[in-house]
Amino acid sequence: MDIAIVGAGAAAVGMLDRLAATADNYGAVTVFDPSPLLWRGRAYGPDLDTVLVNAPPAIMSIRHQDMGHYAHWLGTRGTAHLDERLGQPLVPRALYGEYLAHTAETALSTLREAGRRVRVVHAGVTEAARSGAHFSLRTADGRVHEADQLALCVGGGAPRDHYGLDGAPGFVADPYPLARTLDRVPPGSDVAVVGSGLTAVDVVVSLAARGHTGPITLLSRSGVLPHVWQRPVDHRPRHVTAERVAALHHEHGAATLDDLIGLLRTELADSGEDFDAFVAELLAAGTEDPVRRLRAQLAAVEDPGIGRRVLQETAHSVGPYAWRLLPEPERGWLRRHFRLATSVASPMVPVNAAAMTRLLDSGQLALVAGVRKIEAAGGVFHVYGDDGDDGDDGHTGRRTFDVVVNAVNPPPQAIPTAAGPLVTALLADGSAEPHPAGGLVPVDPRLHVVGDLAGGGSFITSSVAGIAAQAARAARTIAAAAAGG
Repeated sequence: MDIAIVGAGAAAVGMLDRLAATADNYGAVTVFDPSPLLWRGRAYGPDLDTVLVNAPPAIMSIRHQDMGHYAHWLGTRGTAHLDERLGQPLVPRALYGEYLAHTAETALSTLREAGRRVRVVHAGVTEAARSGAHFSLRTADGRVHEADQLALCVGGGAPRDHYGLDGAPGFVADPYPLARTLDRVPPGSDVAVVGSGLTAVDVVVSLAARGHTGPITLLSRSGVLPHVWQRPVDHRPRHVTAERVAALHHEHGAATLDDLIGLLRTELADSGEDFDAFVAELLAAGTEDPVRRLRAQLAAVEDPGIGRRVLQETAHSVGPYAWRLLPEPERGWLRRHFRLATSVASPMVPVNAAAMTRLLDSGQLALVAGVRKIEAAGGVFHVYGDDGDDGDDGHTGRRTFDVVVNAVNPPPQAIPTAAGPLVTALLADGSAEPHPAGGLVPVDPRLHVVGDLAGGGSFITSSVAGIAAQAARAARTIAAAAAGG
């Protein structure tokens, strides 16, 4: 059985690692990717040292169900990158990229030692179609390749340009790698950062670390900042689990938000915590001053309460499964609380929270909510808000900036531009179909979609742990097919 993996980012690494553990029944394993820097994807290539891995090592393992895999590889290298508040090493993402590369190369060596034919083709796949018992793949150089099983590991989409600024001088459409894009930002310029999520935090912290002296403003529709990671505690959810959700679904024929809330309520009650007070604190994010809330979050890093810790873990471990069982009206309700949900599920690390607090206290950083429109004119950018504030030039709600950095996160289930022709070909061939909420759903069981392109997922971008779980499932399915001949 010959296997083709399109894409060489974290999802492909997770698949290769799992395939190497069950290498006996494969023929060839071929990875296709035109990038000169394999295995790192968009997020983990060379960049500034201030661009950090945004989670503790235990949930950054690309080997599913082996939470110590990454920490073991990191070893003593993590000592120099200890976040003292978190009590965990938070290394530059480029170093994490080395971990992904090491894991991939180790898996390829294992496959070769087992007698498997392994190739890495430095070309993108532009077409794919079923040809008898095989998939026929055409790469950008015009060559044709065949495979029995096809895995799409093509990564996520690009950030949206909500305000139509692409091409305007001074506009940064995609900030990564920050080492390249921030080098073009004059140190004394007045910078607006569109967004207030983790990418925006990366941009602000990195600008300050590079010695930027001009004002920096976060422009956000919601004004909600990410929550702050808390120190890990020795608590594994006992009620908010996939097994309990599955049991509810089996018993009642459905799983509802009330069911999930009941599980969380029981989880907190077992630890002696007040569920209603916890929910009230979460919902206050929509009205509480974000700067005051950030300070409170930073002060609560060592708070022993499990509420947020359970939500952060289960949003990625149980959430994708539970999402598929929820009635559509309840999924719609959750989508309307998108910003709060993502701020909890994807918190910032304490070292960045402390840096943001210092910049806010000094007055160099400001946060503006309620942005309606941004226009490029005369070499500057005019930002219009709905706060009724008199802008710097006398126009109500108008502010002017020299540079605008787009830090809006790519939407989940978006089709990456480079993968567009391949996805179109698979849809035309009937091998896959689009999901109504975005992404791709395999129709042919020999096709596997791993990562944010997988249709049917929630609005929360996949974590490394979630990608590792998807990759392991796809590899198990392929291994079962290979064992069955």
